[in-house]
Amino acid sequence: MSAPNVPYPARGSYAPRVNPWALRLPLLFITGLILLFFLLIILIAGYQFLHEDEIYPGVSTVCGLNLAGMTRQEAITALSQQVDQVGCNSQAIETATFEFRYQGEDGQWNSWEYSAADLGLQLNIEATVDEAYKAGRGGNRLENFLEQLDVRQTGYRVSPVLVYDQSDAERILSEIANTYINQPVLNASLSLVNNQAIAMPAQVGHTLDVPAALSVLRQEITSLNSHSVITLEPYQTQPKILDASSAADQINLALSAPVQFYIAEGEGPDQGPWSVPVDKLAKMVSNELVTAADGTAQYQVRLNLDEARTFLDNLSPDLTVQPVNARFTFNDDTSQLEVIENSVNGRALDIDTTLAQFEDAIFSSDPAQRRVKLIFINVPAQIPDTATASQLGITELVIQKTTYYYGSTAARRNNIEVAASRFHGIVIAPYGEFSFNEWLGDVSPETGYEAGLIIVNNQTIPGVGGGVCQVATTAFQAAFYGGYPINERLEHAYRVSYYEQGEGAGMDATVYSPIVDLRFTNDTPYYLLIETYVNLNNSTITFKFYSTSLDRRVEKEGPYIKNQTSPPPPVYRANANLRSGQINQVDYAVSGADVYVYRTVYEGDRVIIDHEEFHSHYVSWANQYEVAPGDPRING
Repeated sequence: MSAPNVPYPARGSYAPRVNPWALRLPLLFITGLILLFFLLIILIAGYQFLHEDEIYPGVSTVCGLNLAGMTRQEAITALSQQVDQVGCNSQAIETATFEFRYQGEDGQWNSWEYSAADLGLQLNIEATVDEAYKAGRGGNRLENFLEQLDVRQTGYRVSPVLVYDQSDAERILSEIANTYINQPVLNASLSLVNNQAIAMPAQVGHTLDVPAALSVLRQEITSLNSHSVITLEPYQTQPKILDASSAADQINLALSAPVQFYIAEGEGPDQGPWSVPVDKLAKMVSNELVTAADGTAQYQVRLNLDEARTFLDNLSPDLTVQPVNARFTFNDDTSQLEVIENSVNGRALDIDTTLAQFEDAIFSSDPAQRRVKLIFINVPAQIPDTATASQLGITELVIQKTTYYYGSTAARRNNIEVAASRFHGIVIAPYGEFSFNEWLGDVSPETGYEAGLIIVNNQTIPGVGGGVCQVATTAFQAAFYGGYPINERLEHAYRVSYYEQGEGAGMDATVYSPIVDLRFTNDTPYYLLIETYVNLNNSTITFKFYSTSLDRRVEKEGPYIKNQTSPPPPVYRANANLRSGQINQVDYAVSGADVYVYRTVYEGDRVIIDHEEFHSHYVSWANQYEVAPGDPRING
């Protein structure tokens, strides 16, 4: 194995020697730098440790107060004392002023001036001290140290920290608004004083937007200019009703004078005129608020016609003329109707048409036009005198009935004749009701009746109309046998011989207007003609009913007389017209009883009224006498 080929240094050559300081000097320099760095760190740390809880030298604040070396609490105390003693609450806060200006509707400017402090801007001592304490403490240690050296050498004046509490400003602006600016929106209105309409003007609403004003103030107050002007511009609310004078003029026109209603000459009775006074017109006039598409509104005068209608309604009965139906007799030979009384058309007040003219008149300024003619409408008779038998369905005699009144006084005979004439020729409409009292009318001497004997309160006494019940009894018996439904019928208090001739007891009817009536219904589709005939020689009264026969047939059962009672003792009454010893019998004794009569009505083979009961209760009746006053027998 051969040895490696390793070169050898040449003979006679040597390596150079190194200077030891060349190695020592860099090492010493580096060591020095390290020592300097640590020294600097110790210096910085020591400085910052020295002022660890203190404000760094060079820091001052408002009024030139030096805060260096003070702790936070010491600085707060010192600054508070400085502010209290010197009044140094940031000079700008005290000197900066703010003027609020407002131009009124009269064009005059109003202004109110306040300092920033008045408006709620104040120095915040603790926050200001916090800002001072932060000086030199915002970065790392070196950055803080450099800043601390700069503060120490050049000084650092902390700006005051201000706090704005806008509640004071809000209170002030609200007071200004409520006292000098704000006003409600008012519509034009109307008032009525002593029947005179007065138009009240509209008022535009003004409202200060306090939040908007505070927003402007907030921008100005932070700048703390020596004097700031803030213009207050409230927003306006326009009224919906701008003017009420037109409506007031209309109302005053309506209330300028009374309005009269009158009947034109030749159109009615000589009555009136009737005046509607102004105070009543005032109750009829009213306002209605009408809103247009653009949101504006106005008053429209309306006339409430209810009171005028009531006035005319109350007036109408006195001016109304009821139509009078024609009266006929039936000619049995020709089967035609013959007119015995012509029909008479009636008239009625046309309230609606009259009110329409009244509405025009009330708004007229011409006194001649403030008169309203009453308008009447013609009311034709229901049964005109031109009606024919075929038109009315009156074609034959369907029933007739006669009663007797033998022995009646002359007055009673007269009254029967007068009362019977009231019913002669009358016509009852199909399904209409016959009322005896309605056709009888007024019973008085003025209408042809004479005094006779009548039954009142269980007494037979002189009175006007004695004998009318003879007519009612005859009408009842005709309706009974005609098969017509009887709606109302009342028997006499006691049995009367006049009414029992022919049919017997229980077939009488009494009337006493308006309390007691005789009523029955014409329950057929045909008109019913009634004829009455009085035969004074034979003392008879006959009712004839003409219509169209429905093949009716009536079966009567009775009278059945039950529960009879004996007459009471005689009754004697004083009559100043009689002399001593004279006696006049005015009524005769009869027994009391309950009488039953039954009716069955057939129409062809069909029963339409089945065994209808008519019950009559008659009290027992004494002989009754009139004697001279002082007669010992007087007991009644």
